[in-house]
Amino acid sequence: MRKKHRNIAYILGVMAMLCVILGIIRFTGAGTGNLKGNIESELGFLGGSSKKKGQGSVPDGNIRVLIMTSGYGSSLHDTVSLGADGGLLLVYGEQEEEWTNGILTLAPDDARFAAGRVAVYPLNGGEEIRVESIERGCGIPSYSGVIEIWSGEEGMAVINELPLEQYLCKVVPSEMPSSYEMEALKAQAVCARSYAARQMENYAYPEYEAHVNDSTEFQVYNNSYTAESSSQAVAETAGEVVRYQENIAVTYYYSTSCGRTTNMEAWGSAPSDGNAYLQSVQVCGNEGDYEKDLPWYHWRAEIGAETLAGLIGGYANKSLGTLENVEVTKRGPGDVALELTAAGTENTVIVETENKIRTALGGAGYTIAKNDGSVVDSQRLLPSAFFTITKQGDTYIIEGGGYGHGIGMSQNGANEMAENGKTYKEILGLFYQGVTVE
Repeated sequence: MRKKHRNIAYILGVMAMLCVILGIIRFTGAGTGNLKGNIESELGFLGGSSKKKGQGSVPDGNIRVLIMTSGYGSSLHDTVSLGADGGLLLVYGEQEEEWTNGILTLAPDDARFAAGRVAVYPLNGGEEIRVESIERGCGIPSYSGVIEIWSGEEGMAVINELPLEQYLCKVVPSEMPSSYEMEALKAQAVCARSYAARQMENYAYPEYEAHVNDSTEFQVYNNSYTAESSSQAVAETAGEVVRYQENIAVTYYYSTSCGRTTNMEAWGSAPSDGNAYLQSVQVCGNEGDYEKDLPWYHWRAEIGAETLAGLIGGYANKSLGTLENVEVTKRGPGDVALELTAAGTENTVIVETENKIRTALGGAGYTIAKNDGSVVDSQRLLPSAFFTITKQGDTYIIEGGGYGHGIGMSQNGANEMAENGKTYKEILGLFYQGVTVE
C-alpha cells in the first residue's frame, strides 16, 4: 500500500513539473507566433484583413494602407528604414527575430524576404513604428499597428495594417486642419469613415492585399500630427457612417466650393439611383454663400495664347499651332465645365470631364490671383472646373471659383457652416442629399 502511494505521488509530481515547464514556455512566448500574438493583443487587435460584410455594414477587422515614398512619388521603395525606441519584432516565414540594435534598414535583396513578406511589430506594444526612410508634412512619420514589407524586382511595398478607428485619427488632421470647428471635424470623421469602409470592400492593390494608399488618390493619412480635437471628433462619432438606401455612401469631399457643388457627371458618370445623393446644391445661408470671404472662393488667371496652346497641346500630345479659340462647349449641374474645345491652326483638341480639363489647363507659366488679393503660381491642376474663359487680344482670362473637384462635401464650407451653428449631421445632410447618419 505505501509503495502504491509513492507511485501516485511520483506521477503527480511529474505532471506538476510538466505543467510548470509548459507554463514557462507559454509565458516566455517560445515557439513561432506566440510573441507576435502577445504583441498584437497588446496593440489592441489581431492581425488580418477586413471581413467584408457588403455595402450596408462597416467591415470588421483592419484597414491595410500602402505607404508611398516621400512626396507620394511612388508606391515602391528602394530601401526601408524602421525604428522604435523599445525595439522591433520581425516575423518572416516561421521565424521571429527581435531587433534592438537601433534603426533597421531593409533592401530588396535582404535574405529575410526569401520566406516571403516581413511583418514588423514594436516590441513594446504601446509604441508606434517610425519609417525613417520617408518624410511627411509632420517630419518622420510613425505608425500604429503593424508594418508589412513586400519585396520585388522593382522595389519594396510598405503596408501599414491597423484598426479603422486608429487610421481615422491620422486621416482627419491630415485632411482638415485640427483647429477647425468641432462639428466640421465630426463631419470630416464620418466622411472619412464612410469612404474607408467602402474602400475596405475590395483591395485597391490586390498584389499586396492593400485597400488604399496614403495619398490624395484615396485619403491623406499621417501627413499631419494627430491632435486632441480631431481624435475627439473620431471618438465622438465612433462607428457612424453616411448611409443612402441602406448602403454606406461613398462620401467624396474636397477643399472649397464656389457656392455650389456638382454631381457625378463631372467625372463622366451618369446620374443613377445609386449616386443620387450626390447632387448640385447651393452652399449658402441667410447671408449668402458660406465661403464668400475665403481665399479660393473666387480666383482669376490671365494666360498668354502661346502659353495656353503649349499647355493644352502638351496635355493632348499634339501641336495646336497658333491658338485661335478656347471655350467651354458643355456644362453640367452647378455650371461645372464638362467639355473644353481648343482650336488652333494645326489641330483642335476636345477635353472632357473636370479632372482632365483642369489638367489640360494646369501647369507652369502663369499666376492665379485669389479672392483675398494674394497671387500664387499656377499648379499642376487648375483650381477647379467651375470657370469661364474669355479672350482679350492674345490673352485668355479664366475666372473661376472653388478648389477641388466639387463633388460632395466642401471642407471649408463645412467649417463655415459649423461656425454658423450647424451640427455635423446638418452639414452632411446638405452635401449628401437624402442620407442618414447612423
